[in-house]
Amino acid sequence: MALAEAILAALIEKPCSGYDLAKRFDGSVGFFWKATHQQIYRELTKLEELGFISAERVHQEGRPDKKLYNVTEEGKAHLREWIAKPGEIGPMKDELLVKLFAGYVVPVQTMLAELENHRAQHLERLATYREIEQKYFKNPETLPIEGKYVYLTLRQGIRSETEWLAWCEEAIAFLS
Repeated sequence: MALAEAILAALIEKPCSGYDLAKRFDGSVGFFWKATHQQIYRELTKLEELGFISAERVHQEGRPDKKLYNVTEEGKAHLREWIAKPGEIGPMKDELLVKLFAGYVVPVQTMLAELENHRAQHLERLATYREIEQKYFKNPETLPIEGKYVYLTLRQGIRSETEWLAWCEEAIAFLS
C-alpha cells in the first residue's frame, strides 16, 4: 500500500486541513500505517497534482490562510479501484524480531529487558484501543456501514495487541 491510499482513506471522511489530517491520521490510519507529518504534506501535494484531492483556501484572521483538502470524484474512483484490487500480505518489519533473531550475542537479561519493554508498549496500545472501543463502539451491531468497517479495523488492532502480549509473555517465560 502506498501512503497516497492511506491518506485518501483518512481524508474520505470529511474535508480537513493538512494539520488536522495529520492529527486524524495519527489517531486512525496511523495505528497501522506510519507516516511523518512531513511525508503526509508531501503526499498531499502529489495527490492534488494528480487530481485526487482539491484544496480550498480558507482565510484566517491573524494567522496564515489554511487549505482544506477534499477527496475529488477522481480520488474516490482511485480509492474504489485500489480497494477492489486483490491485496497481498504485507511484509512484517519488526525491530524486536530482528533483535531476537540475533539475541544470542548479548546476555539473556538484555533480551528479557527488551521483551519487557515491548510488552509494556503493547499493553499501553491495547489500553488505547480498548478506550476507543468503549468510547465509540459500545453497540457495534447498530453502527452504520461506515462505522462497521472502522470497527473491524479496531477489532484487528485489539486482537493483534492481545496476541503480541501473549507472545511476549511466552518469550519471557521461555528465556527466563
